[in-house]
Amino acid sequence: MEWNAVLCRSVKEALPPALGSTSAPPPAFDGATRLYICYFCPFAQRAWVTRNFKGLQDKIKLVAIDLQDKPAWYKEKVYPQGTVRFESTINLLFSLNFCPLRIDFFFLSPQVPSLEHNNEVKGESLDLIKYIDSNFDGPALLPEDAEKRQFADELIAFADAFTNALYSPLIAHADMSDEAGKRLHFIRLKQVCLYSMALLLDSLTRSLSSQVAALDKLEAALTKFDDGPLFLGQFSLADIAFVTILERVQIYYYHVRNYEITKGRPNLQKFMEEMNKIEAYTQTKNEPLSLLDIAKNHLKVRHSKNINFAQIWHFNLSVIYQMPIVTFFRLHKDTFGGLS
Repeated sequence: MEWNAVLCRSVKEALPPALGSTSAPPPAFDGATRLYICYFCPFAQRAWVTRNFKGLQDKIKLVAIDLQDKPAWYKEKVYPQGTVRFESTINLLFSLNFCPLRIDFFFLSPQVPSLEHNNEVKGESLDLIKYIDSNFDGPALLPEDAEKRQFADELIAFADAFTNALYSPLIAHADMSDEAGKRLHFIRLKQVCLYSMALLLDSLTRSLSSQVAALDKLEAALTKFDDGPLFLGQFSLADIAFVTILERVQIYYYHVRNYEITKGRPNLQKFMEEMNKIEAYTQTKNEPLSLLDIAKNHLKVRHSKNINFAQIWHFNLSVIYQMPIVTFFRLHKDTFGGLS
């Protein structure tokens, strides 16, 4: 492929240490261009890959943020508008007596990535990859072909829905990235035994229908053009929008659900294999077991292919039943151990 010539243009770089709560802030708004990221965040990784592929290591400085020990100055001085609210609603039948259940997730967190450029700070990963591609030199990451460009726009617009579909069943307690896993902040079901929460989460993760549909949509999208294994044939923003999510989903679903996302999806398998040849991307990858350890810490479970949900310490939810919640649990007191 013609674009193979640019795949190795990215330069191996020494990564700066992540800055925490006791770290001094960089000299913001001094004319330098900075990309604020977290090394483990899939959304920040999108902007990082874009920067690398365009060969902008000398023009865009990386500033790594430790989201486990967040520096206050990041929100106060760099990106105050970057607190994100993520909402997701899942409707399902509860495993006991098929009681209809709706679970509403609300997440709040300081946001990465963000880009400091021309004395302004911009955020949102899907917007940033377009901004970097349009405003900096380097290989173009969107084609001139009108049909391919329109398809790229459609895929990028689908990226958030894809992420929500694949991540929602895996989130229990997270505080590590921007558009997806954040800290759960609503009604805690006090004095309900851990076993009840275990059953709830088991019911939540039992159905893979929406996840399968989202993965199948990508599999079909990869057949749109026949000039390469990537979405548009050549490497593009569309690939960047999905690969960092797929990288994690492939690991998490195998270990959490014993589910291989590429099984029966040969195009997705070829896509992942091709992406792993692109140095601009592989330089940003974490070791799979490191990502799994992060997932373990945030899901509060032991490392196994089948999660034992009874090991989860707590799960903050807003749960709305067709009957008062206390009434529901009292009706099932033999199962849940009762309420005091």
